[in-house]
Amino acid sequence: MTRQLAIFASGRGSNAQNIINYFRGHPHVKISLIVSNNAHAGVLQIAANAKIPKYILDKKEYFGSGHALMQSLSDHKIDGIVLAGFLLLIPNYLIEKYNGKMLNIHPALLPKYGGKGMYGMNVHNAVWQNQEKQSGITIHEVNANYDEGNVIFKATCKLDPLDTPDDIAQKVHLLEYHHYPVIIEDYFT
Repeated sequence: MTRQLAIFASGRGSNAQNIINYFRGHPHVKISLIVSNNAHAGVLQIAANAKIPKYILDKKEYFGSGHALMQSLSDHKIDGIVLAGFLLLIPNYLIEKYNGKMLNIHPALLPKYGGKGMYGMNVHNAVWQNQEKQSGITIHEVNANYDEGNVIFKATCKLDPLDTPDDIAQKVHLLEYHHYPVIIEDYFT
């Protein structure tokens, strides 16, 4: 049985690209839809290049009934959702439908540096300002609160006192690219 997954992303889509590459030709997992809340997001060009259907969220509808989004997910027979830099809170109707079938990756070791507004360089700057000796990634199930779902996997990277926030971001991205597709594969197959 092939699992049909949707990737939700808000930005340039480097993690989405990595996930798409990993599952290209996979016997049990197919990336069947890209969903974004940003009509100008780079991830939409990635979807076009990979010939993957895309869906652009209407924020009012998304936080309202969600009927159009749910119809699109149904039309594409989506079994699970993978968040890859998606910045909006997930509404209850999605959590209920995809309970235990939705993963997120966070660019820090939760519970530190999680919650609303803690994404991307905001996280890496906070890690740097607090002179942390390590950072990493947390892959977790999605619930109704930012970054509070059941933790599935963590990986760490050692930080050097001379690391800048950009250096930290680069180290964390390497962990994301290496681990996220593998964890997605294990989780959904």
